[in-house]
Amino acid sequence: MDICRALIRLLALCLSVLLSDMKKVQAIEWPQAAPTATIKNQAVTEIVDGDTLMLASGKEVRLVGIQAPKLPLGRAGFGKWPLAGESRRTLQTLTAGHTVSLHFGGRREDRYRRYLAHLTLPDGTWIQGDLLATGMARVYSFKDNRKLISEMLALERTSRQDRRGIWALPYYRIRNPSETWNDIDSFQLVEGRVVDAARVRNVVYLNFGPDWRTDFTFRIGRSALRLFERANIDPLTFSGRAVRGRGWIKLQNGPLIEITHPEQLELLGE
Repeated sequence: MDICRALIRLLALCLSVLLSDMKKVQAIEWPQAAPTATIKNQAVTEIVDGDTLMLASGKEVRLVGIQAPKLPLGRAGFGKWPLAGESRRTLQTLTAGHTVSLHFGGRREDRYRRYLAHLTLPDGTWIQGDLLATGMARVYSFKDNRKLISEMLALERTSRQDRRGIWALPYYRIRNPSETWNDIDSFQLVEGRVVDAARVRNVVYLNFGPDWRTDFTFRIGRSALRLFERANIDPLTFSGRAVRGRGWIKLQNGPLIEITHPEQLELLGE
């Protein structure tokens, strides 16, 4: 019993230090070259979770470009992710007593009719930037909402290097390709060296092992390849290079992440 109490005190102390470090992060300002606000000065009435909130207008807003730790929210069999409550409280603290302005840089609504927006406070604080800087979210981008992804990746990278928030926990660690069999149907960051980059018809496969039937792969389809071409990036040159990618891992032969836009992949050390 004494050992249990000691462990609980130690965990509480670690969490206290973790949250204290988060508060030391300077507020992240909205980039000047970013889209101006389309909908201004909206009152927030409810924080759903660390990346979703409700406005007084009755409209729900999904903070575009990020994914915070998830709460069950009534979903059967869905377990609470580590730091989900802390992430929700961080967003609540950020917005408490303030209005928010909505900035759109791509698709404006999702299939649930939620706004997909970047949010700022009256003092210019960029809410997505703050959540990434404190380690309360990670970058989660889509091909129809690509504004500010490079800026968000830079904030995430610094937060991860400093082991802030989620990055101090093994649950959110970057996976190596060989362990992704345990992560099917989950969103993950995967990092490794490409063994072979191959084009089959209109698809490029970045393979991380000699057996494409079982080894982890990034798949880049036709429409994504057009975006790579416009960005002057040739994924066939990734063979032998260290790459970090992110997305939902599915099972197709071996574990696979579908790449839909260039920002999902980062060449390491370059």
